[in-house]
Amino acid sequence: MALTTGRRRPPAPLLVAATVVAAATLIPLVYLGERALDRGWSFVADELLQPRTAALIGRSLLLVSVVTAACVVLGVGLAVLVSRTDVVARRALAVALTLPLAMPSYLLAYLWVSAAPGIAGFWGSALVLTLVSYPLVLLTTTAALARVDPAQEEVARSLGLGGVAVLFRVTLRQARAAIAAGALLVALYVLSDFGAVAAMRFEAFTWVIYGAYRSGFNPSRAAVLSLVLIVFAVVLVVAEGRARGRAAAARLGGGAPRPAPVSRLGRWNVVALLVPAAVLAAAVVVPALTLAGWLLTAGPRWDWAEWFAALGATVWLSVAAALSATAAALPLGVLAARHRDRATRALEAASYVAHGLPAIVIAISMVSLGVLVLRPIYQREPLLILAYTVLFVPLAIGSVRAAVESAPIRLEEVARALGRTPLQAFRSVTARVAFPGIAAGAALVLLTCMKELPVTLLLRPTGTDTLATRLWNHSSVSDYAAAAPYAAALLVFAAIPTALLGMSSTTAGEVRSD
Repeated sequence: MALTTGRRRPPAPLLVAATVVAAATLIPLVYLGERALDRGWSFVADELLQPRTAALIGRSLLLVSVVTAACVVLGVGLAVLVSRTDVVARRALAVALTLPLAMPSYLLAYLWVSAAPGIAGFWGSALVLTLVSYPLVLLTTTAALARVDPAQEEVARSLGLGGVAVLFRVTLRQARAAIAAGALLVALYVLSDFGAVAAMRFEAFTWVIYGAYRSGFNPSRAAVLSLVLIVFAVVLVVAEGRARGRAAAARLGGGAPRPAPVSRLGRWNVVALLVPAAVLAAAVVVPALTLAGWLLTAGPRWDWAEWFAALGATVWLSVAAALSATAAALPLGVLAARHRDRATRALEAASYVAHGLPAIVIAISMVSLGVLVLRPIYQREPLLILAYTVLFVPLAIGSVRAAVESAPIRLEEVARALGRTPLQAFRSVTARVAFPGIAAGAALVLLTCMKELPVTLLLRPTGTDTLATRLWNHSSVSDYAAAAPYAAALLVFAAIPTALLGMSSTTAGEVRSD
């Protein structure tokens, strides 16, 4: 049954906290607005009307559309396979299918170009971005399917609907909020990704913007193009809200939640494994073989001291950023789940804007902020963690919102009727139910921070290197043997939170078969 949320006025402290977080995520807009207008409105208009700008928009939107559609088809299909069928080794398969999320897009692109140079271009970019992004939809959909009330599916079957009709008309409709949230994250990621398109030599927005900033010859054009990306990000957020709808699905009724029925594949079991096998071959096996070749040539060039220093910096900065982003996401996520109105939707949309910008733009704007306002923490860890938080808080917001929506609001209302304050009711009822989803969001931020490159390159403290920056420094000069140890470490340690995400989603969706 659907519960309509947002009828009660949000608590003032929650609204203030959410407003502060949303305002912090808009910091890059101040820099962009100032830089874009350096040469006047006429320059902005001329730049937007250039044929090359129209072509750039077309290429970028085509890439976003193709990758998002592919990720939705793959993510939803694989989520149904591992959570609603008796496919062979489905728990292990579910965890394995999340592992591509640990792969940085720039590393996967380099590995694929090294293995098949002819793949460079649009389709190479689409392949790489699809492989690293589809787990975003897979994880959100798997978690949502675990919350779907099987009673509604049973009623639909009793009314004569077949298995496919029940899946599309009942099950996936209840999971549409999670599917839309995953699709939004994919679209924003593709819109802002630089590594894959640069390695594949495909001229998307981010590559052109990065080139303009790095050359220093035309930063105003880069700022104008970045503002165009902001418009696209806002459009994507609005579209996601419409696709998600106004209602949040929740399980109602007494008793313990019942597991959903599992469809038996029978003789189709082997056929069903072909798609996940192909996906894992493209995302894991081929890159692993190429990386193994790099490692074999590394030999004695492995500097253990530098390796451990980079690993330590990566872990502690990522953990700090994950905690910061999750704490910042809590007020916005709760508002979005429980108090949806125009103000809440505007705050949520504002928080997603930065995630649609190239990380290089966020980094440069934070450099300006550090020099002009936050001088004491410039080129220190707090400013880098703040930049991570601004960039990745939408990842946590989506998880918090979906997790809070999964907790029936009537349970919270019952707790309040028994004399508990709103905060006590939320903490004792909703927070306990939502904790696994919130923790999954923190793990997702942790994973993404471990892979992040442009912000780290510009804002890291002097003398501090992460696995990603070491990998980039060596691979950018084609010294793949020296880059191999850092690439291997990044994959292994990024795979840990990725595997935890996969295991949490399969544990939540684990069902018993007869």
